[in-house]
This record gives sequence, structure tokens and C-alpha cells, in this order.
Amino acid sequence: MKVLLIGGGAREHAIAAALKRNPELELYGAMKNRNPGIMRLCEEVSNHDETDLQRTVDFARRTGVDFAFVGPEAPLAAGAADALEEAGIPCIGPRSALARIESDKEFTRGLLDRHKIPCNLRYRVFDDADEASRYLDDMEGEVAVKPVGLTGGKGVKVMGEQLRDRADAKRYIREVVEGGIGGGRVILEEKALGEEFTLQAFVDGKNVALMPAVQDHKRAFEGDRGHNTGGMGSYSDSDHLLPFLKPGVYEKAGEVVKKTVQALRDETGEDYRGILYGQFMLGRELKLIEFNCRFGDPEAMNVLSIMEGDLGAISEAIIDGSLGQVGFQRKATVCKYVVPEGYGVSPVSGELIHVDEKGIEEAGALLYYAAVNERDGEIYTTTSRSIGVVGVAGSIEEAERVCEEGISHISGAHIYHRRDIGTKELIAEKLERMRRF
Repeated sequence: MKVLLIGGGAREHAIAAALKRNPELELYGAMKNRNPGIMRLCEEVSNHDETDLQRTVDFARRTGVDFAFVGPEAPLAAGAADALEEAGIPCIGPRSALARIESDKEFTRGLLDRHKIPCNLRYRVFDDADEASRYLDDMEGEVAVKPVGLTGGKGVKVMGEQLRDRADAKRYIREVVEGGIGGGRVILEEKALGEEFTLQAFVDGKNVALMPAVQDHKRAFEGDRGHNTGGMGSYSDSDHLLPFLKPGVYEKAGEVVKKTVQALRDETGEDYRGILYGQFMLGRELKLIEFNCRFGDPEAMNVLSIMEGDLGAISEAIIDGSLGQVGFQRKATVCKYVVPEGYGVSPVSGELIHVDEKGIEEAGALLYYAAVNERDGEIYTTTSRSIGVVGVAGSIEEAERVCEEGISHISGAHIYHRRDIGTKELIAEKLERMRRF
């Protein structure tokens, strides 16, 4: 079996490691950076922009791959699955009409409305900043302000958090519209309160295999303070729920995912094949924050580190429409990202990182290289996240200890990580917040 993996982050390193559990599988890579973890697992790598679809197709044809697995959202939104499938190469990742579930928030909210899928938020979409500001004046309560299109997970700003008041929200609305952020259209949504969690699923168009629930931490600094990022780390529990998540809520979120897969099929006439990931907020009631058309990052590292079975075989089942249930070890996981100082705002890049891979392995932790570059045997930071480290154990507390021990074997100037992710203290704060609801 020959597989092309598109993307060069820690999410893709986790996908690559899961694919290579099958020693017979030959892996090929297409990525813009030089990720040392992925490159070691590949027979050959093409270093090019993942949205350069012609180069991707040419490389896939030349290497004779059986299928492609697309990691990031940008190539999917650009039509990577369309281009590959038109060249006769099946793809794990939806075609562009279906990838709109992530790339077009207006489409997603409308889809849930039209098909009467529960957990939707109240919303309105605008392409005129003045009209959006007038609507905001008439609204009760606080709102989330979001660009309609893709922004790498960093475009959402919420009143009472990143936005101080209505005047601040209006300034950001104008920045989105006039600056063309995420396409220049803005969506105003009711502010959802509670605790967020991620539910990911393998999908073959009809069959859906749910994965363990995961909680990501978007804020840059400890105590859930600071600006939003693409994600600083995440954890999952050994029962595949979360400390604040009851089985009935997990099942309700799973039904939203399954109904959305059917709605996409009904509306587009196409089968959604790949990963579908729902971001939910649990407060007084369950609300859907967004859908994404690929694995979460960092959440992929949590679930793939404990997935049982062969990801190559699961991928083939997705392609031929015979997906069954997927097993996961009854283990807890804690993932933490090492990132450059200023990540998400004004990152320091080009710095040397020292990684003691043997020390990390002896600590019992798993190492996933992210947006780094390898030059002459050395690892250098870029402007995004650098390294993901995952601890796996029988409890969240023990997994967090393993993760921290692993990270102690990484050093360098101008890097940091959030030490509080997965700790008893931070989880206790989340449980107390949920108790108030």
C-alpha cells in the first residue's frame, strides 16, 4: 500500500505515525516545511505549498500512490480532494463542496437550520460593517464575531473576552469587512457559555465512527488567559468522555455529527469521506460552535496515540464505504505544545531547538514535530507551533506527569509551553464553572 500524506505539522506527524504502524505501508509526503518526524517515515517528500494542487497531483501520479490523506484545511478548501480524485487517486478528506462545512460558516449555520439539526446558534451574516453594527445595537446579550471564511483558527473574537464591549466589537467587525479577513464577510453569533469540547469522527459518507472526546485549550497563557491561538494543548480521559461530560451529552453531540453527514449528502449529492470534527460548548444546553473538515490540531495527537488498529485499513474502508467501528485504548492522554515566544501575535522564528528524542522516549512520552524546519541535522522554529508532546497513562493526572517529563527534554531560547493543561487544578476550575450551570 502506498499513501500520500499532505501537510507538515504535528497533526500530520501523528497521522504518519499511525499509518506507519503497518510496516508494509509506503508513505510519501507533500509539505511546505521540512518536518523531520514525517520525513524519516517517508520514502520521498516533495517540499511545496500544500495548496499547489498541480504539484501535488503530479507527485502523486509519479509515485503511484493508492490514495492520499489530507491533513490541513487549506488544501481541502482549495479543492485538493477534487483534483486528486479527478486524477484517479482516492482521497481521505472531503471535496471542496463538502469542505465548506469548515471554510464557510454561513453555509454551516444554514445547513443546520435547513435540516433542523439541533444545537445551532442564533446568527446573522453581513457584508456591510454599518449594517452589522446596527444589528449589534439591537441585540440583547453578548456575541461572538467571526469572519465567514478560514482564518487558521485565530479569527474568532468574543465579547467579554477578546472584545471588551460593543464599541470594541464594532471596530473588529469593520476590521474584518474592510480588511477582507476570511473573505471579508462577518457572522455574528450568540455567545455560548460553558466548557468547549471536541468530538471527531471517521466518515465514509454513510457510516460514522466516533472518537474519544477531547478538550483543547486555545488561550496562549496559563489560567486560560491571553489571545486565542490554534491550540496550546489538549487532554482526553480513559473513559473517552471528559470530567465534566456525561454519556448522554456525548451521544447527543454524536447525533449532531451523524445528522450533519446525512444533511451534506442530501444537499450536495456527494459522500463526505474523511474526518469530521465538531466543536461543541456545554453550558445550560449543548451548542455547536463549529465544524471542521479534518482532524483537530492538537486533538489528532490525543486520539491517534491511543487508536487501535490500522489507519491504512480504516482509510481503505472509508474509500470503499465499508467503515465499521474503530477501537481506542482505555487510556487518558495529555498533549502540550512547545511554541515560539509571541506565537499567535508576533512570534520569534528561526531559533534553534534542542530535542533529546531518546530522553522523551525513556520518559514514556510521544513526540510529534510540528511547524519546524530541519537544516543540517538541526531543528529550527518557524512562526507557528514547534513540537507536540503526548503523555498516555491510566489517568489524566499521570498522563500529564508523563507529558511534562517528556517536555523537560526539549530546550531552546524563546520557546514556552502551558504547564497547566491537564493538571488537577485547571480541571477543578472547569468542573466548578460547570457546577454553576
